[in-house]
Amino acid sequence: MEVPRSLETMAGLEEAVTTTHRDYEGGGVIAVDFGPAAGEPAVDVVGETAIVVLDDDQFEFEIPGTASVVDVNNGVLTLAE
Repeated sequence: MEVPRSLETMAGLEEAVTTTHRDYEGGGVIAVDFGPAAGEPAVDVVGETAIVVLDDDQFEFEIPGTASVVDVNNGVLTLAE
């Protein structure tokens, strides 16, 4: 599973944001840690699009076709196969 370009771009704009991508035998995981100063992000899924809201900011990205989980927990956005 590839990191969506718009998600990668957003993470590159913020110093506190860390993106991790791991491939495993059974699938892959992308984790985006927004850091403690960013507040608590929320995610909504509409069709094939994920919309992330963080304080007054909002961005969206196309969910990779193989991702079956899109979730936020403790400030970390996770996409998993």
